[in-house]
Amino acid sequence: MINLIKEGIILSKTDIEFENGAVINPAVIREGDSVHIFYRAVKEGNYSSIGYCRLDGPLTLVERWDKPIMVSEFEYESKGVEDARIVKIDDLYYLTYTAYDGINARGAYAISRDLKHFDKQGIIVPNITYAEFVRMAQSLKVNINYYQNHKFYYKKSDPDKKTILWDKNVIFFPRKINGNFVFLHRIRPGIQIVSVKELTDLTKEFWIDYFNSFPKNIVFDPFYEHESSYIGGGCPPIETPGGWLLIYHGVEDENGPVYSACAALLDLKDPSILLARLPYPLFYPEYEWELYGDVNNVVFPTGTAIFGNTLFIYYGAADKYIATASVNLTELVTELLTYKNI
Repeated sequence: MINLIKEGIILSKTDIEFENGAVINPAVIREGDSVHIFYRAVKEGNYSSIGYCRLDGPLTLVERWDKPIMVSEFEYESKGVEDARIVKIDDLYYLTYTAYDGINARGAYAISRDLKHFDKQGIIVPNITYAEFVRMAQSLKVNINYYQNHKFYYKKSDPDKKTILWDKNVIFFPRKINGNFVFLHRIRPGIQIVSVKELTDLTKEFWIDYFNSFPKNIVFDPFYEHESSYIGGGCPPIETPGGWLLIYHGVEDENGPVYSACAALLDLKDPSILLARLPYPLFYPEYEWELYGDVNNVVFPTGTAIFGNTLFIYYGAADKYIATASVNLTELVTELLTYKNI
């Protein structure tokens, strides 16, 4: 087992209107000794924007804006911008987030050169209905839960409403791999991968081909009990000698969902290949601030920062707070490698 330390809550809501409901699920990037955090700020009434703060070192808050750094501007995100992640590729920062229009939740992204001004690039995931996806998935050898989510997508009061396929947790790898942009995304219940030379290659034709060979684009599906309902990407992958370290979330539904933080290793040259996976949660809800909140029993990891050989993992706690856990990076990778090819 791994010795992991819960560092506790580092950010809570304030009385300022844009974040008076909750602050959760932060994008995190380290530059020098500063940790920049782009967090989901929830206004009462469940409207989300992206707030900003900066830490000196991994835990000390030194700057916090009193207004959002990103708000809704377009119809596809009219009800909120949520759950950001961030990486730097070459000389550009790529911030991905969930765009929510009140019905559909889909991955979008923005770019920046200075971490202050972001230029939105729009939706990055396929624009197809859930029904269209089901027609394709049923002909392929995939987990039946990919095409048995009708209760999730269609309300009983309006069963004919065509809901766009929810495709969330878009997370870029922090460098190009074999000359390509590579990112993870999540169509329930598993984690999938995309690799393209240019992001403009993500055309309608690309997605048709992608879904026609969908099984080979699934990195992995739920397997263990603590992730039996579904899994999803968490933090941007971390390059280590043992492989790409992926901290992701798993959900088990037993008298209500329980969200855990999980860990896996992906192949450095071909991250569609799963090398190893912890058969138990890296950490799970155990303290009051993780067990009770706007959604109970949630730890939702979305960002990391490395100081020395310590990996700090930043996560949403009970959909109410932002908290941090720390673990020795070498020990974590070594532990994962004991479960190689499982």
